[in-house]
Amino acid sequence: MAKGRRSDYVPRAPQPAGGLQPGMLEKIKKMQEEMAATQAALETELINVTAAGGAITIVITGHQRVQSIKIDPALIDPNDVGMLEDTLVAAINEAIVASQEHSARRLEAVTGNIQIPGLF
Repeated sequence: MAKGRRSDYVPRAPQPAGGLQPGMLEKIKKMQEEMAATQAALETELINVTAAGGAITIVITGHQRVQSIKIDPALIDPNDVGMLEDTLVAAINEAIVASQEHSARRLEAVTGNIQIPGLF
């Protein structure tokens, strides 16, 4: 017997740091795996956004990468390039917001909208 130990000493499994409940580490690991899979899927998920009364269509991924832009030729006025530029900026920003909202909904489905500091 080791010096200084009681004869009835029974070693216990180490307890998780921070007082986590039993099984919580497994749940967190599973959620992290699901998050990684969802993030990978978002890279290829496409969101179609129409703007300017349907004159502009933008296809964007769940990772906010613009895949294509279609512009109705009637919107193109060589004498008013500034209007087209402004409309295009607004349409792209609208597409980015739509992509971010789509991604947030997909990720909330995995996390149940829990907030874990430092995890996300």
